[in-house]
Amino acid sequence: QVQLVESGGGLVQPGGSLRLSCAASGSIFSINAMDWYRQAPGKERELVATITSGGSTNYADSVKGRFTISRDNAKNTVYLQMNSLKPMDTAVYYCHWKVVTTALRYLEVWGQGTLVTVSS
Repeated sequence: QVQLVESGGGLVQPGGSLRLSCAASGSIFSINAMDWYRQAPGKERELVATITSGGSTNYADSVKGRFTISRDNAKNTVYLQMNSLKPMDTAVYYCHWKVVTTALRYLEVWGQGTLVTVSS
């Protein structure tokens, strides 16, 4: 069993910054990739950023240059640093990991989501 717990969401003014965290617990043997998704009201969930096991990163065009994904392997945690936030960034943010457990099972695990609201 693997669980993800997110934190760091909240209310921020346009132009402000937030850092989201997603920490894992459970029997993880290896991590293939870590992603951040978001879902705005009335819209489909979209991929925001990805970091692979090798450290390669990829971003949605809408957040390039403003968001940075990073990981701390020792803490089994992934972060999303969000700068220059805009009202269009308002959404529930979810972390999503692709892992192999110690029982050698491949799992895709989702966090519970954390709300980010960008408003003056």
